[in-house]
Amino acid sequence: MRIRTFLLSLLLLPLAALAQQVQYSRADSTQVVSLLRQASAMKPSTNWMIYFARSLRDVPYVAKTLEVNKQEKLIVNLRQLDCTTYVETVLALSECARRRQTSFASYTAMLKKIRYKGGSVRYASRNHYFSQWILSNTANGLVMEISTPRKLFSSTQKLLCNYMTLHPQYYPMMGSEKGAKANIAGMEKELTGQKVNYIPKTSLGNTQLLRQTVKDGDILAIVTNKQGLDTSHIGIAVWHKDGLHLLNASQIRKRVVEEPMTLKKYMSQHPTQTGIRVVRVR
Repeated sequence: MRIRTFLLSLLLLPLAALAQQVQYSRADSTQVVSLLRQASAMKPSTNWMIYFARSLRDVPYVAKTLEVNKQEKLIVNLRQLDCTTYVETVLALSECARRRQTSFASYTAMLKKIRYKGGSVRYASRNHYFSQWILSNTANGLVMEISTPRKLFSSTQKLLCNYMTLHPQYYPMMGSEKGAKANIAGMEKELTGQKVNYIPKTSLGNTQLLRQTVKDGDILAIVTNKQGLDTSHIGIAVWHKDGLHLLNASQIRKRVVEEPMTLKKYMSQHPTQTGIRVVRVR
């Protein structure tokens, strides 16, 4: 009996450790496992980014779902999504499906890898700026940024990232972790001055060149001219007959949608949006 109890305790240890590090509901873990089990029966050639992006349509848009604790935890929340957590959720599910992994533990390990630089669950290690997100996940071997042909990626953004440290009132968790503000300031300094190529929004027409360059399932980061920021919104590329569209957690529509208007028309309504960066899942 003692041996049986001891062995059971060993089996429960990983679950106990997971519970301490990860914040989630039973509904979240059940949905993750259900989605991954369904995917395991599908063809390996499935475009997982599109499949999971569409699986989460109509989930309510809720901002700042990661800003709910005094100390950083890996938050899993498929019931409420913003544009970044939507893309991270879809990518984590896609990477697990590609590996034929179906456990919640595999999903949380992948999400942690995607969300945090170096995989350390700390506020200062979270990829707050999407430029840092791209660098971190390129280093992880998960994504690569596309920047050719130059004819299409004809605009250049010189990064100036300081919005977080200039507006700490919007980031209360930054003050609750020792050294976080200084570490984030250091990260901002590393990003500032870097130059990235992007497609200007005037070049987002339904052209053969754009169709050859941007693929279904690519992650699209919308470049902004808002001071101190690099990007203002992200989503997932999907082609329709009339042109390029965006699967995204929409603050305007208050839910995850496959945007009915083309991306070009959508961006024409937002003066601070200047173009898109294109990030491809490897």
